[in-house]
Amino acid sequence: MQKVKKFQSAVFALAAIALLASSCVVVRQGEFAVRRNLGKYEDKVFTSGLRMFNPFTATIVKISGQTENIEVNVNIPSKEGLTIQSEVSILYRVVQKETPNLLRNVGLDYENTLILPVFRSAVADVTARYFAKDMHSGSRAEIEIAIRDLMMQTLGPRGIIIEAVLLKSIVLPRNLTKAIEEKLEAEQQALRMEFVLQQERQEAERKRLQAQGVRDANQIISEGLTPEILQFKAIEAWLELSKSSNAKVIFTNGTVPLVMDAEQTSNTIVPPPARSSTSGKQ
Repeated sequence: MQKVKKFQSAVFALAAIALLASSCVVVRQGEFAVRRNLGKYEDKVFTSGLRMFNPFTATIVKISGQTENIEVNVNIPSKEGLTIQSEVSILYRVVQKETPNLLRNVGLDYENTLILPVFRSAVADVTARYFAKDMHSGSRAEIEIAIRDLMMQTLGPRGIIIEAVLLKSIVLPRNLTKAIEEKLEAEQQALRMEFVLQQERQEAERKRLQAQGVRDANQIISEGLTPEILQFKAIEAWLELSKSSNAKVIFTNGTVPLVMDAEQTSNTIVPPPARSSTSGKQ
C-alpha cells in the first residue's frame, strides 16, 4: 500500500508540475503578447517577462514588436506601359496598443492578409505615374516615399507602421536599358566636346594675349628708337669694334655702321675687268 501511495504521489506531483509548466509562458524582449480567454482576445498587451494563464480556458498569443523585413519580387508598371522587375524590401513594425485589434480583425498572418496586398496596390498606383528611366535616377527615393505614404493610409489605422519601402533592384527591359546607355554615352561625349572647346578657347585667348603683348612691346621699342638713339648706338658699336684685334671693314652712311670681316670683303669685291689691247700690223 505504501508503494502505491508513493507512486500516486509521484504521479500527482508530475501532473502538477506539467500543469504549472503549461500555465505559464515567457514573453521575450521585443515581443508583444495577448491573452486569449475562451476564444476572445483581451485588451491588455504583455511585454517581456513570465506570464501566467489558465491552460484549460486561455492561451497566450505572441507577435513580434520589432522592425520586420518583407522581401518581395514584384513586376511594376511604368507610365509608358512597360513592365519592370524589381526586388523590394518593406520595413514595418506593429504598434503595441493596437496588437489586440490587429489579432481580432486580421489574425496572425497579417503579412499575407494585409500588408502584401496593400503594398502591391500602392506600388502599382505610384510607379504608373513615373517613366521607367526615372526609377534609375534620383526619383527613386521620391517613389519609395510615395509608396510608403500610400500604404500608411490603409495600414496606419490598423496598427502597422511602414518605416520604409526600399526599391533595391530595378531590372529594365533590354531595349530600354540600351537606349538609356546610348543617351548617357551621348551626354558624356557632349560634355567631353564642350571641355575640348573650352580648352581651345582658352588657348586661343592665351595666344591672342601673347601676340598683343609682343605687338605692344614692339610698338614701345619702335617709338623709342629716335635718330639720336640710333646715332648713339652706332658710336657704341664703333667703339667696340675698335677694341677688336681682327681686321674689319666698316661701311657707314654716317648713322648706322655695317661691319664685315676683311676676308668676306675680299671675297665680295669683284676686281675690275682687264682692258683688252688690239695690235695692228706694222
